[in-house]
Amino acid sequence: MPPFLLLDGLDKSFGAQTVLRDLTLAAEAGEVVALLGPSGSGKTTALRLIAGFETPDRGHIRVGGEYVTALPPERRHFGMVFQHYALFPHLDVRENVAFGLAGRKLGREETARKVADALALVDLPGFETRRVGEISGGQQQRVALARALAPEPRVLLLDEPLSNLDPTLRERTRRELLRAIRRVGITTVLVTHEQEEAFHLGDRVAVLQGGVLHQVGTPEELYERPATRFVASFVGRASSLPGVLAPDGGVRIAGADGVVWHGEPAPDLAAEPGRPVELVVRPESLELADSGLAGRVTERRYAGSVTFYLVELAAGGEVEVQAPSGAAAEGDTVRIALAPGGLPPRIFRRAPENLQLEDNPAAPASV
Repeated sequence: MPPFLLLDGLDKSFGAQTVLRDLTLAAEAGEVVALLGPSGSGKTTALRLIAGFETPDRGHIRVGGEYVTALPPERRHFGMVFQHYALFPHLDVRENVAFGLAGRKLGREETARKVADALALVDLPGFETRRVGEISGGQQQRVALARALAPEPRVLLLDEPLSNLDPTLRERTRRELLRAIRRVGITTVLVTHEQEEAFHLGDRVAVLQGGVLHQVGTPEELYERPATRFVASFVGRASSLPGVLAPDGGVRIAGADGVVWHGEPAPDLAAEPGRPVELVVRPESLELADSGLAGRVTERRYAGSVTFYLVELAAGGEVEVQAPSGAAAEGDTVRIALAPGGLPPRIFRRAPENLQLEDNPAAPASV
């Protein structure tokens, strides 16, 4: 069965600047897909293509089996919540939500019913006569969501919907937003540059960078099995160590006297001994140990139940280690090893011109 929403091979350029390249992405009925990436990655352009505010140079958009690529926004029957909500301050909450029904030629009673239903979905009954300026930022966000949901759209589009809120209000509003989306069961595409937001709201997350889709997967898949070097560094916290592949499939760390660490190869890694690679490792996958890579603690950051230690390695570079709060102090000389049972590091290929190894890559060892 085909997906409910399909972006098929979308290209988009503005003049000489290519913004999206061959974007193919699907969303099932009722699924929430988050588009995650840094500024300039193409995620907002992708959302505008879905909404109909921009037209792709190549490719198609299909929803519910219907090709909508050439349809104007008003004929796509999509709902959208903008970054700044676009509420009317001179109207009350009821009138703002009813504005989303303008042009539907509904009677007064039906309009009132749809407004009441939409406000109930976002837990705002009783707010009908409040002015926009009289309610909180989180409540304004829910009014904008109710306005988008009132016409019963086929797809809901969210453009950085929580970026205007302070951190405390953002977390609470995110939970309320997710409850409303789940209650409606509507297919949703969300644009954000915040990983925590994408992971909380998205059933799956699509990571874009430079107009290219790097990976689509669940939050767990992206964090534990990143497909590209960019995803590994952009999602979560990670450190990178240069090295070469040893004959046993491990990575001999550059400048580390034969220390070999083992991990999982990325999908496109050719397993050839001597190949220059990068080993990307999460802080919780490392530990302070009696043997391993030598280094010195240059920074200590307390985070409640754990502490993050930044360690400058004798072999060059630095790694971040998650350990108990009293494990070390700034200035201490330590050893770093892979934590038993921890998430395996990810092995990515590295350009040969970036290789800086002085010792013999053919001499495997392990620590």
